[in-house]
Amino acid sequence: MTDRSGEAEGTGWSWEYEGYKPADERLRESLCTLGNGYFATRGALPECAADDVHYPGTYVAGIYNRLTSEVAGRRVENEDMVNVPNWLPLRFRLPGGHWITPDTAHVLDHRQMLHLAAGLLERRTRYDLGDDRVLTVRQHRMAHMADPHLAALRTEFTAEQLSGPLEVEAALDGGVTNSGVARYRDLDGRHLTHVHTGTAAPDTVWLRCRTRTSDIRIGIASRLTADVPVTARHERPYALQKLTVDLAPGETVTVDKTVALHTSRDPAISDPLHAAVDRVGRAPGFDALVASHLTAWDQLWRRAALDVPGESGRILRLHLFHVLQTLSPHTADLDVGVPARGLHGEAYRGHVFWDELFVLPYLNLHFPEVSRALLRHRHRRLEQACTSARAAGHRGAMYPWQSGSDGREETQQLHLNPRSGRWLPDHSHLQHHVGSAVAYNVWQYCEASGDMEFLHTKGAEMLLQIARFWADKAVHDGSLGRYRIKGVVGPDEYHEAYPDAAVPGLDDNAYTNVTAAWVLARTLELLDTLPEPRRRELAERTGLDAGELELWEDVSRTLHVPFHDDVISQFAGYADLAELDWNGYRESYGDIRRLDRILEAEGDTVNRYKASKQADVLMLGYLFAPAELGGLFHRLGVRLDEDTWRRTLEYYMHRTSHGSTLSGLVHGWVLARCRRSEAWKFCQEALQGDIADVQGGTTGEGIHLGAMAGTLDLVQRGLTGLETRGGALWLDPVPLPELSSYGFPLRYQGHWGMRLRLERGLLEIEVPSSDASPIDVRLPGRGVSLEPGQTGRLVIHD
Repeated sequence: MTDRSGEAEGTGWSWEYEGYKPADERLRESLCTLGNGYFATRGALPECAADDVHYPGTYVAGIYNRLTSEVAGRRVENEDMVNVPNWLPLRFRLPGGHWITPDTAHVLDHRQMLHLAAGLLERRTRYDLGDDRVLTVRQHRMAHMADPHLAALRTEFTAEQLSGPLEVEAALDGGVTNSGVARYRDLDGRHLTHVHTGTAAPDTVWLRCRTRTSDIRIGIASRLTADVPVTARHERPYALQKLTVDLAPGETVTVDKTVALHTSRDPAISDPLHAAVDRVGRAPGFDALVASHLTAWDQLWRRAALDVPGESGRILRLHLFHVLQTLSPHTADLDVGVPARGLHGEAYRGHVFWDELFVLPYLNLHFPEVSRALLRHRHRRLEQACTSARAAGHRGAMYPWQSGSDGREETQQLHLNPRSGRWLPDHSHLQHHVGSAVAYNVWQYCEASGDMEFLHTKGAEMLLQIARFWADKAVHDGSLGRYRIKGVVGPDEYHEAYPDAAVPGLDDNAYTNVTAAWVLARTLELLDTLPEPRRRELAERTGLDAGELELWEDVSRTLHVPFHDDVISQFAGYADLAELDWNGYRESYGDIRRLDRILEAEGDTVNRYKASKQADVLMLGYLFAPAELGGLFHRLGVRLDEDTWRRTLEYYMHRTSHGSTLSGLVHGWVLARCRRSEAWKFCQEALQGDIADVQGGTTGEGIHLGAMAGTLDLVQRGLTGLETRGGALWLDPVPLPELSSYGFPLRYQGHWGMRLRLERGLLEIEVPSSDASPIDVRLPGRGVSLEPGQTGRLVIHD
C-alpha cells in the first residue's frame, strides 16, 4: 500500500498510513488520536518531541484554563482546553549515539495502523543504523476504553544484524504548552505550573502540577515494565525512567509503559496524584488491559456500528470511531460539553459551539445517556446564560456562541487573518441562534428517548428561558405589522455587519427568526402539556404569567421572514449586496473557501457581497423535514411551497464558498430530498472533509466533530427520513444510487437493539423481544405497528 495525498488505505476496519512524510504528520496525528471520552492523546510518535513537525498533545475533557495576553496593543483574555503533561515519551539509542527518530535516522519502512474495531494504534518502523544494522520498532497504544483513567504503550524492539545494548528512556513531560495552532502563538500558552515529580516504586514515577488560574490539580503516574532493571531520575519538568536492554539478531525485546491520569475534577477521589499512583499500581499487565479494552470497544460497536459497504462505509467507521472517543459512555459521568474539534487538538481553543446540533441527533438513538449528560451540562450553565442576557439588556437565557468551563461567552475579541497578518475584531458572539440549537437538542433528545422526566424539568426550564429571550429580543415594527430580531449574525458567519455600518449585526436573519419562532411554538406546546403541579412550580419560580404567554404566541406567529426575487433572503437587505465575481476569484486564488480572508487581505470585505461561508438559510432544510418546515412558515403567515424552496436552494448554492466542513454536509442532506443527482457530490465532500483535509491544514489542529457526526446522521436520519415525533417513528427513505444499501442499530425510547436496514428498495425494521410497548412506524401514506420480537418488511416506492 502507498499513501496518496495524505489519505489512508486499509481494510474496512483499519486506517493505515505508509511511509514517513513530515508534511503529513500533523494530519496523521489528529486522525490517529486515541481517546475514551475522558481524555485523548494525539497519534504522535513517542520518540519525537513537539516541534514544527510533531505535536503530541493530550487533552482531558472539561479541563480549561484562562490567561491574558498582549495582542496588537490590547490585553486579550482567552480560556483554552489545556494540553496536559505528555505521558507518551519513550525514546531509544545505541550507547553514545543520537536518539533515534525518523528525523535523525534513515527510515527503511514506516507504517501506522489505526485498528478501529480494537481501538488500538499500531506503528512499525525499520531504522537503518548503518553497517547493515537494522532496528525494527513496533508499538501498540491504547487509551483504555474500560478504565478511562488508564493508557498503555507496548514497544517491541527487534534487531537485524545488530547485537548489544540499547538504551531506552521513558518520561512524563510537565513542560508542555499550548502551541499546536500557529495562529495562536502570539497568545500565552503556558497553562501549567507547580510541576513536581517523584518516584513511587522501583518501576513507577509520578508527576503532579496544576493549571495556572483555574487551579485544577493533575496527577499522572507511569509504570515501566521490562525484563531488566528500571532506574528513575528527575529533571524538572521531567520524570525520567531508564533501562538498557540487550539486543540479539532476530530476537524481540518488549518494554511496556502503563499510565494513569487523574484530575481534581474527578469524582470519588481525595487527591489526583494519590489516585493515579494507586491506579497504575493496581493495573494489570498489557495483555490483560488489551482484553478488557477490546470488550469495551466491542460493546460500543454493537450499539452504534453502521453497516455501509465500500469506501464510504470505511470513512463512516472512522468518523464514528472519533465521535465515540470524544463522547463515550464515560462522558455521561462528566460535566462537559461538545468540543467542536474533539479532544484531538487546540483549534477553537477546545471551545463548545453549536456543533452539538450535528452530534446529539446521532447519539440520541444510540447513547441517550450521553446526550442527557451533554444537555445537563447546558442546564448547569442556564443561570450564566440568564446573567449574560440581563447584561445585554434582555430577559431569558442568552447562551454563548463559544463556551468553555463555566458557560460565559468565550468568543475571542480578535482573530488573526493569516493571509494579511492582521488582527481583526471578532463579532461572532452575535450568533445568538446557538440558543435555538440548545432548545432543538432538548426536544430531539426527549422525542427519541421518551425521557419525559427531563423534558418536564430541566428541559422545560431551558426551553422557557430561551423562548423568553427571543420574545424579548424581538421588536415590533408597526410599518410591517410584524416582529423583527435585529443585530445578530447567522450561521453564514461571513456577514457580521452591513457595508460601511458603524456597528456590527444584521437584521432578520431568516434562519435565526424561523428557529426562534420554532422555539416559541414548541415551548408553548410543552407548557400546555405539562402536569399542572409542575407548570405551577415552573411559573412561580420563573415569574411566568399569562401576559407573557400571549406575547410569545404573537411573536411566534409574526416574526418577519424577508424575501427577494421569490427566494428567502438570508437577512433583510441581502438583496442590496453586490454580486461577487466567483469565476474571477477562483481563477486568481483556486481555493476560495476562506473568501473572507482573501477579501480582507485585498482591503475589501465580504460584507459587501452575496457570498456565504456555509449554509445559512438552507440550514432550515437540514433541521426540519419538508412538511414541518412548511408548517412553520404557515404559522408565520408565509407560504413556502416546493417551487420557492427549490429556487432558494438554487440561489444559495451558487453563492456559497463552503468555508466550513459543515456546509457540504448540509447541502448533501438538503439536495438528497429534491435534487438527488447532485447530492452525492456534497456528501462526498462531507465524507472527505477531514481525511483529505479539504480546509487546507485545519485537520492537523483537530478533527471537525460536528461534520463527522453529521455524516453518520446523514445515513441514519437524512437518507431514511427518520423522525421521532408524536410518539411514532417516521420514515421517508430517499435512496441515493451511490448509497442505497445500509443498516444500523437503534435505541428508540424503551427498545434496545432495534435494527433498521435498507436493501434494494426493501426497508426492514427488526424489533427485539422485550416487555416494551409496540412501536408505531409511519411512512408516507401508510403505517404499521410492530410488536416486540417482530420484524417489519416494507417496500419503498422511489
